Amino acid sequence: MIRYFNAAHIPVAARAFSDAEKLVTRHFRLTEDDLRKNKYDVKTLAFLEEHEVNDGAFAHLCKYSYEKSSDGKPQEKEGFEFYRVCLQDHIILDALERANTFIKLSPLMLYIAVHELIHVLRFSSGAADFSAPADEKENEEKIVHSLTRSALQPARQTDMNMVLDCFSSEYKISNLYN
Repeated sequence: MIRYFNAAHIPVAARAFSDAEKLVTRHFRLTEDDLRKNKYDVKTLAFLEEHEVNDGAFAHLCKYSYEKSSDGKPQEKEGFEFYRVCLQDHIILDALERANTFIKLSPLMLYIAVHELIHVLRFSSGAADFSAPADEKENEEKIVHSLTRSALQPARQTDMNMVLDCFSSEYKISNLYN
């Protein structure tokens, strides 16, 4: 049975992305305007399209492009790209259940939010290729993981340290699934 975030989980997720924006902005020395240029939204499992569901991750990033004709001329296009962070509620909740209270939702969501926002920044800036081959994507994950750890330094405390330990090279978060 697929589980969805309930009314208590939603504000925790929203707060995590709000806090993540502050941490990422500070870490990369961005202005609020710089961050706003990187268009993204966040959806929970209940609001995802079928292609946005990924049973192998806490969150799945999708890229969308919107184009419109400017001045009614079809050859001249105006538009924008944006990213959707697709939270996989069922995967997150299953991991928390398996962690037996060692991992709490709030720090795990903050880790996920910072990680996904860093992806958005890197893809939007051209520092990474959203459509890269699998080996490049694997390397990109390592880079983003390292940047995520650095960006989370101001938020380090016992609960966050538990999450970071789970994402360390010695103990992968996938161990929560076993």
